[in-house]
Amino acid sequence: MTTTAPNISRIHHVAYRCRDAKETVQWYSKVLGMEYTNAFAEDYVPSTGAYDPYMHVFLDCGGGNVIAFFELPNQPEMGKDPNTPAWVQHIAFEVADMDALLAAKDHIEAEGIEVLGPTYHGIFRSIYFFDPNGHRLELACNIGSEEQYAELRRVAPDMLEEWSKTKTAPQHAQWLHVDPDAVEAE
Repeated sequence: MTTTAPNISRIHHVAYRCRDAKETVQWYSKVLGMEYTNAFAEDYVPSTGAYDPYMHVFLDCGGGNVIAFFELPNQPEMGKDPNTPAWVQHIAFEVADMDALLAAKDHIEAEGIEVLGPTYHGIFRSIYFFDPNGHRLELACNIGSEEQYAELRRVAPDMLEEWSKTKTAPQHAQWLHVDPDAVEAE
């Protein structure tokens, strides 16, 4: 039998666990300006039939993107994978430009939230902070040129192949780590 891979049009939603659905909706609405759009609540999980009451809330991130959260009051308290550093698992949202990124940083800090950055990543700059559930969030604005994106696409296969053999950072895109603003400041 011949099959064809699906034609994915976009991410429908991404779901994470939260400690308190109401607090989470209020935080994402106030801090990130997301619109709370809908909720599902069940006593039994539709896909498995297991008894596990939950509240599943959905927020509009813009551009047809949706983030969702599950509050699971009958499950043990949320935790993190102790073998994965806190900086690894995160959700990144895009903002229009550097002015929007800096304005967002000011707003988030005014809400009493610690913000790291802006950090330079070659083709984008970003800030980092945590939501009330301990999920690391990133806001990023693209700054790369078409030539830079094309070069990254070109070297990506070689980088992956080298990484799979050596487990050391390939240097094909080392230019990503040279912040021109930091060089000019020296």
